[in-house]
Amino acid sequence: MARQMETDVAIAGAGLAGLTAARRLAQAGHEVLVVEARERVGGRLVSEPIGDGGQVEMGGQWIGPTQDRVLALLSELGLQLFPTRTEGANLIEVDGRLRRYRGTIPRLGPLVLLDLEQTRRRLGRLARRVDPARPWAASDAERLDSQTLADWLRRTARTRLARELIALSCRTVWGAEPSEMSLLYTLGYVRAGGNFDALLDVEGGAQQDRVVGGSALLATRIADGLGDRVVTSTPVERVEWTPGGVELHAGGVLVRGRRAVLAIPPGNLARIACDPPLPEPQAQLARGMRGGRLIKVAATYEEPFWRADGLSGEAVSLTGPLTVAFDNSPPSGTPGALTGFIGGTDVERYATLDPGERRRIALDCFARLFGAPARDAAAFFERDWAAEPWSLGGPVSVMGPGAMTSFGHSLRDPVGPLHWAGTERASTWCGYMDGAVRSGETAAEAIAAELS
Repeated sequence: MARQMETDVAIAGAGLAGLTAARRLAQAGHEVLVVEARERVGGRLVSEPIGDGGQVEMGGQWIGPTQDRVLALLSELGLQLFPTRTEGANLIEVDGRLRRYRGTIPRLGPLVLLDLEQTRRRLGRLARRVDPARPWAASDAERLDSQTLADWLRRTARTRLARELIALSCRTVWGAEPSEMSLLYTLGYVRAGGNFDALLDVEGGAQQDRVVGGSALLATRIADGLGDRVVTSTPVERVEWTPGGVELHAGGVLVRGRRAVLAIPPGNLARIACDPPLPEPQAQLARGMRGGRLIKVAATYEEPFWRADGLSGEAVSLTGPLTVAFDNSPPSGTPGALTGFIGGTDVERYATLDPGERRRIALDCFARLFGAPARDAAAFFERDWAAEPWSLGGPVSVMGPGAMTSFGHSLRDPVGPLHWAGTERASTWCGYMDGAVRSGETAAEAIAAELS
């Protein structure tokens, strides 16, 4: 017999979206119960201790200007930010050669720089025509949704290097190749963050700041406040619903509520049996949104040796398989830490190797960029988000051609007592911690209005 629990609102998923929804509903006086499949809270937020009170974040870690809702939550939870290190020169590796540069745009040939700037501006102009809350309603939505970002780049970018640099950005921002992303989906996502530069920049952009103590503190602080209203190691297997209520069948637990929030990646809906079945647009959404393929690695050192060489720790490599790197050291600077990303189709090749070979390849990449001492890491961490059974990818789920105009309108619409949350559901800063917070707050506000 299942352990039966009653509540006002049952919430599936103890990531940042589900926990934010639970916190807001509890503050409004409603009973909540959160069930989480993992043995931990946080979802796509994971911090690993590295000694001396420091952490490296193996999931979401950066917060930038205009991300107002996560900034407000940080303040409420008593958490602080520190800036991502930008002092020193950045690096770019092209055709086996390393070059130093400052700012966001690498030092490349004038034709490549001009092509890259014009391509980014054209993408920005297109994005301004798309409402991020309703991309499917754009005047030429079907045309934009019938093509991939790669199709558009082939027509727009004149140089191979400009196309490769934008593709590299896609592998890190989305964990996907330009050929896998609908142009309409891309434009809506870019507009949700303001513009393409905001997604890539450090100072003034989405990578500007980090959380003192690690971003996973956002989740653990909320969960601590909710106490025994958060139950881990309890995956939802079945949802039964009527217009007036819902039952979540989660292992040996049966949770009955007046409303429910399913705060899980869209693809995970496909593994949950629903009775009655979800409407077809919602079922298509579960089948059609694919999680990005992203591996994040981190290596620690006694000290951040690259700083003595005048380097910031930020690097871009067209050689790979680590294509982007950052200084991931704690605020004190020790131990030193570097983090790097492998994304898109590169993940499929790298993930098949044994752990020792993956470590060697990653450290060799750091050594090419920052010098031979990078091979002598004190500790090494990696997180393959596509292999995470309860995430099914990261940092975000993407839509291919035709998806947005076919079922994008169902992203946020409730179904009976079922509401949705998760960073993919946000129309502002979709794919980021801020988007997760916004989606949780939106679901909580809608449910609180219904229950009152």
